[in-house]
Amino acid sequence: MPHILCAGIAVLDEVFRVREFPVPDSKVEASEFITIGGGCAANAAVAIARLGAKVRFAAPLGGPAGADAIGNRLVEGLEREGIECSGCVRVTGGRTSVSAIFIDAHGDRTIATFRDHRLDAVVPDDPDGLVEGVDAVLVDNRFVEFVMPICRAALRRRIPVVIDADKPTEDSHPVFTAGTYVIFSGECLRAMARTDDLAAGLAHMAKMTDAFLAVTNGPRPVQWRDGGQIRETPVFGIKAVDTLGAGDVFHGAFALALVEGRGIDAALRFAAAAAGIKCSRFGGSTAAPHRAEVDALLQGG
Repeated sequence: MPHILCAGIAVLDEVFRVREFPVPDSKVEASEFITIGGGCAANAAVAIARLGAKVRFAAPLGGPAGADAIGNRLVEGLEREGIECSGCVRVTGGRTSVSAIFIDAHGDRTIATFRDHRLDAVVPDDPDGLVEGVDAVLVDNRFVEFVMPICRAALRRRIPVVIDADKPTEDSHPVFTAGTYVIFSGECLRAMARTDDLAAGLAHMAKMTDAFLAVTNGPRPVQWRDGGQIRETPVFGIKAVDTLGAGDVFHGAFALALVEGRGIDAALRFAAAAAGIKCSRFGGSTAAPHRAEVDALLQGG
């Protein structure tokens, strides 16, 4: 069974389903409400576990254990998915991240997140121990001080390191040279490269890192660099109900596909299928698909 370490941010998501996003100084009625675990790396961990791999998770969380109820709840939820969480660092006096999320009738989302910056400087206790025995590492770039030692430890072992580039930052940030695969969200790459041309954005980032580079773009094809050329992998035509967590599911499925020996195009296609299924139903990370669903979509598509 493949074994993957996911590291980065975990968030408690309070999700409201509304017909339209509220405008300033107004009230809207929600047709559905759920409270679920979220966060880029945490969502990817859930996706990988449901797709049939063994998963280890590491993150800075509020603490200590028992004192920060949100952190406790997130760890308990991940453990129910079969995810091992001993790599989480509980910060005394710190508070675990929380998001308020609105999802409209088109499946688009608006997010407000509280993140306690006392967690920003936290580093893992034993990065070499965290990567021992795993086949790949997936990190997001929300807590870079936490994930950088993990990436370096993984590179020393010469195992794949997939970076979920979700947060716009300086294009020269060392996190982009700490991975072997960097996949951007379209929003992140546009902000970083200061262009709406995603192919140009990838070309710009290729000057900063030797990693494989790709970018997701919602319902449009995934673009990726093959040498100096731009290639495209189509996604699936699915009616979007809820896009929350779709990128995280994509990254998790891609990392697993690499470990399973799929080529780049096949790995991206597998990831697109997993993300597409997630988008077809409401529930954020709780809507992440199982392997049989993804295989069925691939066989039909």
